[in-house]
Amino acid sequence: MSKFIVTSPARTPETAVQDHYIPAEAPFSTIVRKGQVLRIEDSFGQQAIDTLFYNAEDYSERYSNQDTMREQGAAYVTTGTKIISNEGKVMLTMTADSCGRHDTSAGACSCESNTVRFGHVAKYLHACRDNFVLEVAKYGMGKRDVPPNINFFMNVPISPSGEMTIVDGISSPGDYVEMQAEMDVLLVISNCPQINNPCNGFDPTPIRVLVWDGEAG
Repeated sequence: MSKFIVTSPARTPETAVQDHYIPAEAPFSTIVRKGQVLRIEDSFGQQAIDTLFYNAEDYSERYSNQDTMREQGAAYVTTGTKIISNEGKVMLTMTADSCGRHDTSAGACSCESNTVRFGHVAKYLHACRDNFVLEVAKYGMGKRDVPPNINFFMNVPISPSGEMTIVDGISSPGDYVEMQAEMDVLLVISNCPQINNPCNGFDPTPIRVLVWDGEAG
């Protein structure tokens, strides 16, 4: 898989205004201001990072996978992708991608989908949808406010017939994506806890989130 890296040499962890380590299986959220640069790092490789964005001033405006795919004319997101809201506005622009391809069709794992896919033994395992619901509740939102998400670093090939399969991840330790915020956004992450399919290499691991001010970091 090709690598697509366009990043500032001045953008180092030491110059970041936010630097967060998110444990394996955990939810996370933070505000990213317009003009700031967000980096999401797959610290150990092969870790799906389920991600949502909301307009920080109006949570009813949020990430739209359909509008994002339609705007790009592509099923995956990568460098140059405009992250589009349900109101058709650009929320962020992807400016760097060291992995090369990220899913925005397969959605988040849930207790219900785990049961269907893996049997009743998996029903009570932790899931990304639970993480999302717990995290957005901090901002007065509920289940209905969790739309289909981006799955950074999750490898979901789509066959000519339209069938999708979740297979082994292609990301290496330290791979990352960077996005510049085009509005103030609320970032919400579920560091995917899935252990029944290969999206996390069957071993969920910690990740890192950094934010810089402006172009120079």
